[in-house]
Amino acid sequence: MLTVQPLTAAGVLLATAATDAVYVMFTSAVVARKRVPAATWSSVWYVLSSYAVISYTENWIYVAFAAIGSWIGAFLSITFQGRPPGGSPVGASPE
Repeated sequence: MLTVQPLTAAGVLLATAATDAVYVMFTSAVVARKRVPAATWSSVWYVLSSYAVISYTENWIYVAFAAIGSWIGAFLSITFQGRPPGGSPVGASPE
């Protein structure tokens, strides 16, 4: 029987939320062609994602916590990053 450890589940959720937030920052740095910030965010991204992968490979149920954390991280990072000056980027759908 598969059991869920609450601390591991919370860790996976937080790690994937942080991973997605860092991914948004990485993508923003790449789009802005800022090499050092992009490289820095990339290394942080891999450290955070490795924790989540190692944690949920023990038990597939943690994938659900990873998905929830991923959604939260992307949503919050876009929310707090704000809009770029000059309107929406090319290809963005209107809200």
